[in-house]
Formats: sequence, C-alpha cells, structure tokens
Amino acid sequence: MSINERLEQALLYPQSIALLGVSDDPGKTGGRPLQFLRNSGYAGRIYPINPNRSQVQGEKAWPSLSALPEVPEHVFILSPTDTVVPAVRESAQLGVKLVTILAAGFSESGEEGVQRENELREIAAATGIRILGPSSLGVVNPGNGLVLTANAAFAEPGVPKGKIFVASHSGSMIGALVSRGKARGVGFAGLVSVGSEVDLCVGDICMSTLDDPAIEGYVLFLESLRHGDKLKAFALEAARRGKPVIAYKLGRSSAAAEMAATHTGALAGEDDIADAFLKDLGMVRVEMLETLFEVMPLAQGVAKSRPSQKTVGVVATTGGGAAMVVDQLGMRDVTVQSVSEETQRKLKEAQIPGSAGRILDLTLAGTKYEVMKKALEIMLEAPEFDMVVAVVGSSARLHPELAVKPILEFTNSAKPLAVMLVPDAPEALGTLTQAGIPCFRTPETCADAIAAVWARREPSASADAKIPEGADAHTLSEAQAYEVLDSLQVPHADYVTVPLSADSASLPFDYPVVAKICSAQIPHKTEVGGVVLGINDSAHLSQAFGTLRSNLQQKAPDALCDQILVQPMLKGMTEVLVGYRIDPDAGPIIMLAAGGIWAEVMRDRSIRLAPVSVETAREMIAEVKMLKTVTGLRGKQKGDLEALAQAISNLSMLALRPELKIQEAEVNPMLVLAEGQGVLAVDALVLKAG
Repeated sequence: MSINERLEQALLYPQSIALLGVSDDPGKTGGRPLQFLRNSGYAGRIYPINPNRSQVQGEKAWPSLSALPEVPEHVFILSPTDTVVPAVRESAQLGVKLVTILAAGFSESGEEGVQRENELREIAAATGIRILGPSSLGVVNPGNGLVLTANAAFAEPGVPKGKIFVASHSGSMIGALVSRGKARGVGFAGLVSVGSEVDLCVGDICMSTLDDPAIEGYVLFLESLRHGDKLKAFALEAARRGKPVIAYKLGRSSAAAEMAATHTGALAGEDDIADAFLKDLGMVRVEMLETLFEVMPLAQGVAKSRPSQKTVGVVATTGGGAAMVVDQLGMRDVTVQSVSEETQRKLKEAQIPGSAGRILDLTLAGTKYEVMKKALEIMLEAPEFDMVVAVVGSSARLHPELAVKPILEFTNSAKPLAVMLVPDAPEALGTLTQAGIPCFRTPETCADAIAAVWARREPSASADAKIPEGADAHTLSEAQAYEVLDSLQVPHADYVTVPLSADSASLPFDYPVVAKICSAQIPHKTEVGGVVLGINDSAHLSQAFGTLRSNLQQKAPDALCDQILVQPMLKGMTEVLVGYRIDPDAGPIIMLAAGGIWAEVMRDRSIRLAPVSVETAREMIAEVKMLKTVTGLRGKQKGDLEALAQAISNLSMLALRPELKIQEAEVNPMLVLAEGQGVLAVDALVLKAG
C-alpha cells in the first residue's frame, strides 16, 4: 500500500476509531461524534475513551488509548488543548496512523500555542504519524457512514452521497455545503475540515484521494494558500487525470500585500497572486458560494471539449431571461456570439420560428419539444459557439417534464450545454442535475460558472523556486540590476557610471540625459532627490552632479553611495512595469502592469506563475487595458508588443535560475517603442538573497 493509500484509508475508510475525551452528553461538542457515528450506521469499531467514566452514552468507555484491545487507525482527540500534545505523543508511540485534533489554542493564541504547534510538528516528523488540525471539526464519508465530526449540522440524518470531495479550511463550511448540496440534489464522496494544517494540508489530503474511483471532482474552500507547493502538486495531477477542481477562496476584498522592495509587492496583492495561482494550475475559481454546487458538470464538460475561442451561444423561450444572462456574461467579459448567417439559414430551413441575433429567441414556440430539440441540435453544431446556454421560462415550473425533455436529449453532447431556469423550478432543476446537465437558478451563478470555467488555464509545471530560509536579502544597485537583465537578455537603455565625486563625464551617447544616484542602499531614488532629468549639455551635467551630492548629504547622509549613473533621456510610445517575485506561498510569479507613475494608481495588471512562454506573455499583454492604446487601433502606430512579450518571458526565466538568488526583480518603467524598434528598461530594482 502506497503512502497516499495508507493516508486515505485512515482518513476516509478506517476500520477502527477512538474518540479520546468523548462526552457523555450527545448534545455537547465532544459528545456529537459518537452519536453521529451510531446514527449513520458506521460499521467499523468505535472505542469511546473517557478516564472519568466507565460508560459513555450507554456504551463501554475505555480509560486510555493504551487500554484498548487494538491500535485504532484513526483517533479523534476531543479533549482540551492542554491534553493534545501528550495524546498525540501516546498515539504515535502506539502506532496510530492518523489523529484529528478538534481543539484550538495553538499558533493563533500566542507564544505558548506556537510552542504546542512546534511540538506537534516534531512528533509527526519523528514518528510518521499524520495530524489533521488543530481546529478540525472532523471527517465525513457518506459512502460508509463515517460521520466523524463535531459539526452540529450533521445531526440531520441522510448525508447525500455523490462523487465530489470537499476539503475546507473552515470546519463550519462542511456542514453548510452538505445542507446546501442536499437542497440541490448534489452529493459528496467525502468532506474534510482541514483546520490549521500543522501537518496535513489541503494538497496532502486531496492528493491522497486521487486514485479513489468514488471521487470524480473536488471542491476547495480556501482561506489562504498555505502549503502552496503541495496544493500545486495536487492540482497538476488532478488536471492530468481529468478530475476538475473548483475553488472558492476568501480574500478578494483584502488590501494589497504589504509593500515589498518593489512596486510588484504592493500591486500583486495576496488575492491577485492567489487568483493567478489557482487559474494557472487549471482550477476553476468561482466568486459565488452557490456556484460551487452548480459548476462541476460544466467544468467536466469544458475539460472534455477543450474549446479554443470561448464563445457562448444563447437560445431561449424568454427574451427577458436571456437578456439577464447576456448582461451578466458581458459584465464578466464573456463573449456572447451572435448567430451566424449560415446558422440562421439552417434554422430557417428547419422552420425554427423566432428571431436570431445576439440570442436565438424562440418565444413560446420553444416550449414545443420538436422546436427546442432541433434548435439545440443546430446551435450545438454551429462552429461559432463553444458552449450553448438554454434559457427556459415559466414552462420549467408549470410543465417541468415537458420543458426539460428536449434538453435531456443532449446529455452526452460533445459541446457543453448549460441551462438557466428563470422561474423557481425545483422539479426541472432536479431532473437536469440527475442527468448531469449543468443547470442554474440565477443568471448571476450561470454567468459566474461560465466565466470561471473559461478563465481556468491549461496547467503547466511552473518552477518551484523558493525563498531560502533564514537568508537575508539586499537590493542591488541599478548598475548591478542591469547586469542581471543582461544575463536574461532583457534589453535596457545604455548607461555609464561615474564616481560620486566627479564634476564631468565623457558620454558615449547624445544629450539630453538623466543622472541618478547609484546605490544598493537607496532603492527608491526619487524619495531622496536622487534623480535629475532633462540634462542638455556638459555644464548642466556638472551642475546635476552637484545637486545629487547635495541631496544625498541632506536626505540620506548615512547611505553608502559612491557612484552616479547617467543614461540618455528616452521616450517610448508607452511605459509598462514588468516585475518578478517569489511569493512565499504561490512561488515565483511574473507581473505586467501599467508603468511609470501610473503603476499604483491604475492597478491595471496581469499576473502569471513563472516562468511563462512568449505565447503566455502575449496573453498577459492582451489583459492590460492600457496597452490597447498601442495595438494599432483606428490606424494609429503600433508598439513593439512582440518585443515586450519576449522581454516578459525572458525576465520570468529567473524562476529557472536559482543560482542567481533573485527574490524580486522589477523593471519600471520599461519603454515600449514603435513596432520593430523593441523595448528598453530605463530603471530596474533587484532584490537578491544572501
């Protein structure tokens, strides 16, 4: 049995369970797991442990783990925080495979809690025991009656069985997901409250279940990207096996990450990086909780069809309902494609009534089986659509069996088909869900789901560069930063360096020029008056040198600086920021943003995991709205966006150059010149470890 199989066995299919510290009162948190396991029909062996009672809830209670007749596979520790470490240590000594810890009071509670957490890690590392939690509400497997949880929501009988596995940082959410799923006819193959991830993390848990034939897809409720490397490994393997991963992550509204050495640290906020991380690894990130229950069949269908254009066609029995869907899709930049002339010709030949433009509005005629069936057949075969959405009006509620009958004919359609029901139509909804056809109750969730599956990207193995533990980092001078750019073949403006004490300089380029302080200790030169622009001749240059020395003495007298850097004054068609950074959770990222003074004002940016190909860099360029001004719109001159794509890709290759020890590297601004003339970095900031 492999490591993953052993973990999944103890997690979801244990033959024996010990409830350590179980309460005699089934209404209390510590008493619920025993009651739930008995009520759910769990067939394995259950050992209640309570040193103060000979019986618990009418069953024999054991005084300790060591008193049990066998070593249980899974121990659920329900006792108080101060008992947890000794209990885990005893479990490890006995050979228990897995312990789940309910108690809180660890790293979130201060220094003493941090120490407890460190002890747990040491025990796991030394003995091989796996730990779920702390702050885990437990594990549920509806397939075998394993309701090993303290979540009160599971007092309601009948956890729905299905093929979706849930891993949630929030313990309360597993109960909420089950109740909401039950209302939608959505069942589960397993649910795990992950807790604080002192040992087992979301990636570990999900990876261990990938071989389970009962699991066809995953839903993740994430509060952070802790242990991003393991989440990445799981996501790549899930994508390879064709098992969709749906993610709902908190934190969209959080403030940007604290300013790092570069603007990239401020612009690439925590959630921006998480968004790129999830999508680049092929996960479907949804915005709405309700979408979690509706998107899985759509994600499975899109994964099979692998569309290229990502266009949507809409056919409806109600124009108003269709308009709501179109509006919501438009707000999410999803293209609703008009019906082509060729498709209109086929519809006319088939005597399909209604009007065909941005949508195919069948009106009341669409309630007829033959009309809707033929219309869907033609729309699904039309090459201009990568997906078709059928919007069904009041007939979905009044005559549900008739409304969905033509749609059920396309259960195995090669092209994704989704349905939005305008009225509240639970019977029709249930029929479609049972058939595996993606169906939605609101235009918002319909659009959210479509936008989310279109936004996922085909995953590729990004680099695993990490920030060295304990390594101090320091900035390089601008001249040293240009040497790094040279090693990556990222073009930059010509420059010369002269001693700080110099009164003149011989320049290999023409005036006008710019003069700057060149010091590793002054990364942001403008803040100390360290830049003089528009120098037109040698006399002005000499004066600028004096100004820089004076400003340095007044505003940064303790900074070590012995050089001035001189560059030609250049102007491009536009300016961008290109930044590379190793994120502690997501790993190396590359960012493209509006540059210069607009970098932090506009927050117009695109982020990917690094490294990226030139093709991916082109996609990033297309996502930055400011760059549309240099795409040749309305006959205007084009910028050299191909050279920019190459420069982005080249800088991202830092992810594959660990020997350079670069933690952050930013070009701001990079000038985009006219098409065919390239791009040039005119300022660079690099942060190096060690």
